[in-house]
Amino acid sequence: MNTAMFLSIPASMFPEQEILVFEGRRFDYQSLQDRVNRLAGGLKALGLGRSDRLAVLQTNCNEYVEAYYAASKLGLVFIPLNYRAKLDELRYMLTDSEATAVMVGDRYVELIEKLRPELGSVRVYISIGSEWPGMVRYEELLGAEAEEVEAEVDDGDLNVLMYTSGTTALPKGVMLTYGDFSEYVLNSVEPADGTDRGSFLLAVPLYHIAGLTSIMTNIYTGRRLVMLAQFEPGLWLKTVERERITHAFVVPTMLKRILDHPDFDSTDLSSLQILSYGAAPMPLPVIRRAIERFPKTVGFINAFGQTETTSTVTVLGPEDHRLEGPPEEVEKKLRRLSSIGRPLPDVELKIVDEAGNELPPGQVGEIAIRSARVMKGYWKREAETAQTLAGGWIRTRDMGWVDEDGYVYLAGRKSDMIIRGGENIAPEEVEAVLHTHPAVDEAAVFGVPDEEWGERVAAAVVLKPGMQATAEELIEYCRQRLASFKKPELIFFVESLPRNPMGKVLKKDLRQTFASRVGSL
Repeated sequence: MNTAMFLSIPASMFPEQEILVFEGRRFDYQSLQDRVNRLAGGLKALGLGRSDRLAVLQTNCNEYVEAYYAASKLGLVFIPLNYRAKLDELRYMLTDSEATAVMVGDRYVELIEKLRPELGSVRVYISIGSEWPGMVRYEELLGAEAEEVEAEVDDGDLNVLMYTSGTTALPKGVMLTYGDFSEYVLNSVEPADGTDRGSFLLAVPLYHIAGLTSIMTNIYTGRRLVMLAQFEPGLWLKTVERERITHAFVVPTMLKRILDHPDFDSTDLSSLQILSYGAAPMPLPVIRRAIERFPKTVGFINAFGQTETTSTVTVLGPEDHRLEGPPEEVEKKLRRLSSIGRPLPDVELKIVDEAGNELPPGQVGEIAIRSARVMKGYWKREAETAQTLAGGWIRTRDMGWVDEDGYVYLAGRKSDMIIRGGENIAPEEVEAVLHTHPAVDEAAVFGVPDEEWGERVAAAVVLKPGMQATAEELIEYCRQRLASFKKPELIFFVESLPRNPMGKVLKKDLRQTFASRVGSL
């Protein structure tokens, strides 16, 4: 199924229903579909067709949404680029992807101009916004004859080439097909039926899988999509109140900043029904604080997934976030708040050892996923694809375990596991303890080289404003709550933790920063 139909189908049935809002601009289905068709016609007039690849470098905007649907309509491969990427990273992604057209926002034109002499595969440059020499202006393309018909595609045809954040190495191009997105959308939402399905606030970037799938699901189901160019907690709060937002998705760092904002208590959040979160581990104190401070009518959902699995594969639903009932029930729910929930109906999940053997409940291993919507593979990385897609299962590189009730718990990235004297230590278990200390705001646990033990457990800690704690105090705090070999041996106090754009802590940076210090201790 051509994913452009997730817009054209509801547009044909409910043309006057408002479906997209961005910075004061409001689009009903008909106006959005019309712009998509004319953009597709403009791209076609530039000579772009089935063998071409359209890269976009811009913050969230309505043009970004239009570009995705126009590219899909023509059968182009869509390449959303991380607008926070450095020059070398952009060079790599644009050359590796073999992009033939680049659509760029004003603030990123200078970067693209620096790279232009090296981008031999790019034939067409399109500017979103101002007029630039050697570039076709986006709005000029909308003057073309509209392209009404979606290209015929197979489910296995490449729809999106999405580059991972590259927390450990160069970004990898994840190949996602029309079939992958169709499976996800059709299994996630019901088609639009003209009823009011509320409003979804999108504040995560569209180069992330959570952003792109949010466009598809909400537009197809008829839930008005309200977009922010970039996340800012004060603007997020104002938008929820002004637009009467019913649904939203945030990453943990965003949720913490929302809760910390001085306008939180004075903002009317009564319209909010569902607040989903994911993309990085959620510290238990942050989600508990959110449950306490948001209106009791808000249902929280922890959605865990990867680019490679076309977004969400497990969910911890609203009922598991309601800390109500008998003491033993509340205690069980508190434990489950640290989990990522259970697999969705279209997903099979198991925990495996290095050899791929399934492990019993309670044992830590690698999370493996089987679903009709896992990636086609990594672009130009056949060996890595073969390793990751083994026997029909995708090896996620996320370590975890499953309890007796089928709830899945993360134990950290495979590359982040600490091996001390032959014992495996999950960083997230140690971090969870540190986060319960009253003086700790944030903590990241990682391994540093050690001649005797192989690795030692280290922690980078951000203290809460006005609070104090010593390294010895935090080490003893952990010793009382963990097996002795798991406690941190080294504590480094820092002002902030290095993160990628989606809030994941860059532990490789911490290891590099502090490994040399350890050698001098």
